[in-house]
Parts: sequence; structure tokens; C-alpha cells
Amino acid sequence: MKNRVAIINGVRTPFARARSVFKSMPPSALGGVAIKECVARADIDPTLIEECYYGIVSAPAEGTNVSRECLFDSGLPSEIPCTTVNRYCASAAEAAAAVAAKIEAGHIDIGLAGGVESISTIRALFSQEATDFFQDIARAKSAGQKLGMLAKFSPKLLMPHAPGIKEPTTGLTMGQSGDLMARIFNVTREEQDKYALESHQKAHAAWENGFYQSHVIPVSTPEGKVIDRDTDVRADSSMEKLGKLRPVFYKDGTITAGNASPLTDGASAMLLADERKANELKLPILGFIRGYAAAAVDIQKEPLLIGPAYAIPKALKKAGIKWDDLDIIEMHEAFAAQVISTVRAIESPEFCKNKLGLDAPITEKVNMANFNVNGGSIPLGHPFGATGVRVITQCLLELKKRNKKLGLISICTAGGLGFVMVVEAA
Repeated sequence: MKNRVAIINGVRTPFARARSVFKSMPPSALGGVAIKECVARADIDPTLIEECYYGIVSAPAEGTNVSRECLFDSGLPSEIPCTTVNRYCASAAEAAAAVAAKIEAGHIDIGLAGGVESISTIRALFSQEATDFFQDIARAKSAGQKLGMLAKFSPKLLMPHAPGIKEPTTGLTMGQSGDLMARIFNVTREEQDKYALESHQKAHAAWENGFYQSHVIPVSTPEGKVIDRDTDVRADSSMEKLGKLRPVFYKDGTITAGNASPLTDGASAMLLADERKANELKLPILGFIRGYAAAAVDIQKEPLLIGPAYAIPKALKKAGIKWDDLDIIEMHEAFAAQVISTVRAIESPEFCKNKLGLDAPITEKVNMANFNVNGGSIPLGHPFGATGVRVITQCLLELKKRNKKLGLISICTAGGLGFVMVVEAA
């Protein structure tokens, strides 16, 4: 029998719009804060932690094993082995799954998982021609050789390539792909704006009623400010304000800055343990992992962000449940268009039969009263590497609050990937 994986706790930093309050904090600093607080709240001897898996999408040029750098910044024992994970927007969730797999297999008893993203500190890139030029200068042995190389210098070599988020295969940005997805599933601009508005309203209400204060930890910046709240939640948002925003990716498109998740800095962390070990150490258990699954689609033929629709039936089967058994759904909101499209896909008999090979839709109707009840990535923000642990933690805390049992988290990612996990409250 597999060992049952317990989730002890989960924390995250506030999520802040890129190039704002966290612009001076590299990934290691943000991640270090989250890891340190996660372990402190569990009140566990850190020498008992056997692995740390941490996710990031845009790793810095120096210290690319971000997991290791975050551990160093946290002050935890250097003897903890560290691995960095990149499954795009599902990186932190994949980190949790990796630790869970080691616990299930009996290789370890306790592990850390999480993720971080610092969009603010992503470096501009230079062309391959510029890279070759500077490498050749560095290898030149004599002053004469170096001067000869400098004679070949051209100012255009100093022209950087601005950081971007494009699919190398299609050449499209995530937003362009999301806009095309909205057309395929006939998602209107009004539907997207309405969804985004409701997500902002729910996130604001959750902050006001104290839900987020339970696990969002304050961060002191190098400038001496203490950030203790997500920076992009808009309590004053309205359909009128959202309706005035112009489409971002296509002139005739429907995705705007108002119905999409913003570029964000932030970090998250989670402690996982074998259930028997957790009980032995008298650790409080927040919940358990029931099952998880990943899926991938051909992005030349399928919408880039439809991966979760393919992963959901796999995860439900591994968890031994049906959709209607679920009490809470946490679906990552890359774009309102992507969320609504995914909901339509799993409700569609045609999609489920023709694409998933199912005899019936995954559900006849998604109960939106149990869906992203505390808001999602559109108002909260989306640090790519950190969101996975945010949604897992949020799901379990809401289950506990409602005294309910089962929740599902769903994440779409670049590359046509989808990740889904089923969790159970303790």
C-alpha cells in the first residue's frame, strides 16, 4: 500500500504586480521568506525535512537551481537536498506532487514544496551573435587579439531582446492563445468581464473576512516597507470600468487587462509528510492528497489552455471519485476566457465524447457557488511558479472552513499542459 500523504500547512507571500513593491527582491529572497515561515508555523525540527522541491518558470541566469538558493536564504539547514521544477504555471503543484510521490513510495517521510516567480527581476536577453562576440573576447589570450575582436564590434550587439511570454512552437503569446480559445468556445467579452468582476468581489470579501490573513505572510522589502496584502484586488471594479478597457492581443479580441491575470511577483511553500510520521510527531494535518494527473495536447491542433479538461477525468479516476463528489473547485484563472471555456468543455457531451472518449459529460452543470469562492488569479495575481501551492492551500482551507471533504485544483499551463489534483480535508 502507498503511504498516505498529509499536507501539514501552506503559506504564501502577498502577490504583487510585477515591477512594484517586490521589484528589488530576487526569487531567492521571496522564496526564502515563504519556506522559513512554512517550517516555523509547523513547529518542526527542520533537520527532519528530507527534500525540498521548488518551482519557477523564469529562473535567474545565476543560481538556476532556485530551490537551493531559496533554502539558503531561508536559513534552514544546508543539508536538505533541493530540486527546481518547471512545469510552467503548474510548477508549484508539480513540486508538491514530486514530494508526494517520494512519500508514497516510502523514500522520505517529510518534504517541502512550493514555488516562486519574480517577473520584476527577469533579465533582458541578447542575441546569439552578441553572445558569440563576447565569448570570443573572453577567450582571447592577448591584448592584440582582444583589440582585433573589438574592431568587429557593432552597436546593434547591445540591443537586448525584451523578455516575453511566447510559445516557441506557435509564436503566439498566452494571451493570443486565450483570445483564440474564447472564439472556439464562443465566450463573449461581457461573460469574461462579468466573471472577472465577480472574482474581484470574492477576493475582496475574502480579505475583509480574514480568510487570507490565515496564511498570507507579511514580507519586509529592502526599502523598509512591509507588504501584507495582495496588491491587485480591486474592490471598486465594475462592469462599466471593465467595459472601457481595450482588447490587448487582437483589435477584435475580447481579452483585456481587466479579465486576465496580471504579471506578478510572489512565492508559496507547503510542508508534506507521511501520515504516520505526522501523527508520530503530533503535527497538525490540514488535509491529504487523494490523486493527481497531468495531460498534454497538440497545440498545433488544440487550444493551448485546454489541458485541464483532459487531466480532470484522469485525476478523478485516480482519486476514486466523480465530479459530483467534489465540494470545492479551485481553477487557476489565467484568463476569464480560459476558465469559462474549460467549464464549457467538461459540461459538453460532444467535447467529452469526441475529445475525451467519455460516454457522458464530466458534469452536466458546474456549480459556480463552489467555484473559486475566494477569488482567483485574476484579482490575486499569478506568479507562475507559485500559483500551484496557492490553489492547493486555498482549497484545503475553504474545505476546513465549510467542514467539507473533497476539493479539486486545476491549472492550465503553457505548452498545452494541464495539471489537476484532488485533495481531501483532514
